[in-house]
Amino acid sequence: MKTFLNHIILLAVLCLGTSVQAQKLNGSYSGTLDVQGMQLELIVNITPTEDGYEGTLDVPAQGASGIELDSVVLQDNKVTIKSAKLQMTYTGTLTGDGIKGTYQQMGQELPLTFTKTEKKKPGNTALPSTEAELEKLAAQETGDYKYSVEDYFTTPEAFSFQLSPNGKYIAYMKRRQSGERDLYLKETETQKETLLKKQGEDLIRGFFWANNDRILYLQDKGGNENYHVYGVDVTGENDKELTPFEGVRVNIIEPLKEDEDYVIVQMNKENPQQEEPYRLNINTGEVTKLYTVKKGDPPVAGYNFDRKGNLRAITRIVDGVKTELLYKIDGEFKQVKLTEFGDTFGISSFNPNTENPDDAYVVSNLDGDKIEIQLYDLKKDKKIKTVFSNDTFDVSGISLSRKRNYEIDYFSYTGEKSVVVPVSDTYKKIYNRLQKEFGDKQFFTVGKTDDESKYMVAVTSDKIVGEYYLYDVEKDSVTLLYKLLPQLKAEDMANMKPITFKSRDGLTIHGYITLPSDYKKGQKLPLIVNPHGGPQGIRDNWGFNPEAQLFASRGYATLHVNFRISGGYGKKFLKAGFGQIGRKAMDDVEDGVDYVIEQGWVDKDRVAIYGGSHGGYAVLRGMTKTPDKYACGVDYVGVSNLSTFMETIPPYWEKYRELLYKIWYNPNIPEEKAIMDEISPALHVDKIKNPLFVVQGANDPRVNINEADQIVETLREKGVEVPYMVKYDEGHGFGKEENRLDLYKAMMGFFAEHLKVEKTNPVKG
Repeated sequence: MKTFLNHIILLAVLCLGTSVQAQKLNGSYSGTLDVQGMQLELIVNITPTEDGYEGTLDVPAQGASGIELDSVVLQDNKVTIKSAKLQMTYTGTLTGDGIKGTYQQMGQELPLTFTKTEKKKPGNTALPSTEAELEKLAAQETGDYKYSVEDYFTTPEAFSFQLSPNGKYIAYMKRRQSGERDLYLKETETQKETLLKKQGEDLIRGFFWANNDRILYLQDKGGNENYHVYGVDVTGENDKELTPFEGVRVNIIEPLKEDEDYVIVQMNKENPQQEEPYRLNINTGEVTKLYTVKKGDPPVAGYNFDRKGNLRAITRIVDGVKTELLYKIDGEFKQVKLTEFGDTFGISSFNPNTENPDDAYVVSNLDGDKIEIQLYDLKKDKKIKTVFSNDTFDVSGISLSRKRNYEIDYFSYTGEKSVVVPVSDTYKKIYNRLQKEFGDKQFFTVGKTDDESKYMVAVTSDKIVGEYYLYDVEKDSVTLLYKLLPQLKAEDMANMKPITFKSRDGLTIHGYITLPSDYKKGQKLPLIVNPHGGPQGIRDNWGFNPEAQLFASRGYATLHVNFRISGGYGKKFLKAGFGQIGRKAMDDVEDGVDYVIEQGWVDKDRVAIYGGSHGGYAVLRGMTKTPDKYACGVDYVGVSNLSTFMETIPPYWEKYRELLYKIWYNPNIPEEKAIMDEISPALHVDKIKNPLFVVQGANDPRVNINEADQIVETLREKGVEVPYMVKYDEGHGFGKEENRLDLYKAMMGFFAEHLKVEKTNPVKG
């Protein structure tokens, strides 16, 4: 019975499908299964078609909607609904207001009555502000500014450039006038441009060249992050979905240069909580499973394949919080390392440039505080040598030349700025040539042809969004391809300045301050502090930040703080944040605010806090922890209640639950549950003194819409007016241009209303 119950609970993420027959059955029907005392609501949505019906399934408790059914058939008032994948059949009789029948699965039968209902949007639909209310909010920002919100956040005319392996084409995304993003090809010799794939209802989330003749691209449904793989030939033909498995999340993990009709993907196809690897034929969609995680074995977090597609290593989660690397030795996977969370040992790349097949480049901090790159014999479990390290920052970037037998071309890492360290003589010449061309700007070779005769070069800085060039090695020519958002002139943009300060308990904290381009010494500006998401292992970087530039153009300073638990600064700094989210990690943000006030840049009475995901949580926590510090806040897809957040994580996060508890807090330990309650903003709304703007994607699989609803509903009950923006076609962050523009226009109106920037001199036309 337990197995049956588990299958019921996981309905939302297992595969269903579509077909049909009949008449006068349409609309949404809600029913509740009672399994061992557990109540689970199912909603079937049925739509007439030319030859019958098609249907989808919603499971609200799972945050899942729109899962396709194999068949919905009505004959003589008898309704039959099937899912072959689940071995599930529902049979019932159509009544005046519903369907009465029996749910069957895995040899079990349960009574289930569906009642006609209205299809519900996620969350409490009575809470979001109206379009008119949000437009009124946006209208609070007035002034003749040189740059509009559209100038910063309109999708670039073209972006995401990728060279084909032979250099014949450049593939890229191109914006339509109406804001959609389509996939285009351009011939490098003739400059002839061709529309390859037009965007439909859902965004193309990413793409890459599988070989010279075929491109693979990813899409999900409405931001639900269940990505599927599609393929299209450069001729536009053979455009098809290659992984048509509803409720399944697919990621490409290994392109196969040695066998270009295949890639390796991972899918949670057979177990929603566990991704497993498959060999995928990029032309036919045929999949071959390469490894099965056996029931009872520790969950697998990652797979390492060599260039020929052989599975060589597996990373597993042991006891919930430890990481185990298994390496294939003499045909069996054997443990090489077992590390505590926060310690790092992982394979960066196998090393074909050696006589020893067990040599690999690994990233490791087991010998010290910082991650370094080592050459390692996996079979002997022995370090051969450290090949690159840095005393202050973690390093992990390494680039190899396939043409030159996998010689190391360069190392890279993120310090205060991004750093590239050329190694091979060949790449040193290329780097020196590009440095001569671009001077002090940041530049990176972000793609190359198989014969390494042409390189794609990206150029950026804190004042330049991005420029793409093609470097032809033989001709020694550098050709401009595109400038992203060319309407933004570098001379008008603000500087992003690295800063360092001490936390109240003595840690060295790094961050960045962005001041308006016309800032004059002695001015005390309104400040927007912007804690990053994650929070673990993520960090803010130096470079062009469109939010900070928009804020600067309106006269606001922006502060980014890489608080404890941020990545890149060593394991001691990372681990210092475990069990300190909302506490010492929040102290670091506050200390950063105090630091920039002490420097004389900021007016202490006009400080706002804005962030997304964990940053959204930091907004809510800041406004309840130190309510007098922030004049206002903007919470974007942020956690409000740690207990409900942990109860609604997506199934593919389940294997990381113990890690989540270690990073945040464990609700099963009374002392930690007490801390969770203490720092959950939704439980302390009465402490919020100043205005709050809440923003949420309705289909967010990570931070359920209930997190936003809780905070808004409680504040509204206390008579506090809270603008609340919900987009019903978005998930964890807004991907669609029109939604992003709505967000930033409303946000700028909110800041204009509550930060009062009249004492500053924003960039005006």
